[in-house]
Amino acid sequence: MIDAGNHGQLEDSADTLRVLLLEDNPLDSELTLQVLRNDGFNVSADTATNAEEFTRRVQANLYHVVLADYSLPQWTGMDALQLLRGQSLDTPLILVTGSLGEEKAVECLKQGATDYVLKDRISRLPLAVRRALEEKRLRQEHREAEADLARKVKELARSNAELEQLAYVASHDLQEPLRMVSSYTQLLAKRYQGRLDSDADKFIAYAVDGANRMQRLIQDLLAYSRVGKGQRDLGETSTEGALQNALTNLSQAILESGAVITHDPLPPVVMDSSQLMQLFQNLVGNAIKYHGAEQPRIHISSARGANELKFAVRDNGIGIAAQYFERIFVMFQRLHARDEFSGTGIGLAISKKIIERHGGRISVESEPGKGSTFSFSLPES
Repeated sequence: MIDAGNHGQLEDSADTLRVLLLEDNPLDSELTLQVLRNDGFNVSADTATNAEEFTRRVQANLYHVVLADYSLPQWTGMDALQLLRGQSLDTPLILVTGSLGEEKAVECLKQGATDYVLKDRISRLPLAVRRALEEKRLRQEHREAEADLARKVKELARSNAELEQLAYVASHDLQEPLRMVSSYTQLLAKRYQGRLDSDADKFIAYAVDGANRMQRLIQDLLAYSRVGKGQRDLGETSTEGALQNALTNLSQAILESGAVITHDPLPPVVMDSSQLMQLFQNLVGNAIKYHGAEQPRIHISSARGANELKFAVRDNGIGIAAQYFERIFVMFQRLHARDEFSGTGIGLAISKKIIERHGGRISVESEPGKGSTFSFSLPES
């Protein structure tokens, strides 16, 4: 007989299969449950024959599976499915029916029925139930993974925002005391140069150099923290204009190095103009800084890709080994000692952040001694 006394409560047993039957024929109900028990299921079942009883059952109990006859006197198994979804329940519903044409069966599956079993092939019901339970378990794991990922993304965004704010505040507040340290160490160097012993001159020089490097580091941290701040309305920006502004800022380095800089016609882009200028200044500035024995030659080119614009900054400098391609875009990652090349190791991290803020990508191709090509892409407007 059908065990209707426990109403499918959770406390029955962890191994109990809690079933809700939508069936108006007691003999068919008993046969359905017997097939499941013969296959090893410990079954606890309730029955419902109309919409009101079904709704009351699913509101009061948690079921592993609903086994529904497709056609009942007053309603159908698919009506029951709609009631389940209206209660936001992900309980699998398997149609157990006397006859169901192939076209109608496909339509039921499209509407959300988990499976269907014909009564004259009831022996395949246990397999259908196991498959339905496994699919539900996988869906639950997927939902939990998505929720966990969403929580982690939210937490990471909050953490990043706090870190950026901390970097901005700390860097801004450090400016004034550091400016005083720098001013007084420079005054010491000017006033007492040669008047003290050689060690004193050396110590003062170290202090001046350290203060200057700290100022550059703070300025770069401020620049990094400001990328993404301020929600400006992005408009079409002249790429060639941004490049020329960057070259103007680099004019002293260009003059001292004798760098030859050329470019193809560059299309406009939808981007923050000041950040585009900063991007070119970082990439071209690095190309000048890391030049080899030859005169620096730098070329900026562009090409159209699938729904994006691609740009490349190619140089004939000292190059980069492949194992460092990812590392160079991380903050404070330097490949050379400070006495070889100056800098804080933030420029490429800023460039990467600028490009990703605008929905693009940045990468490098290089070989030691054979120059480098930094490529970045931006979505086409």
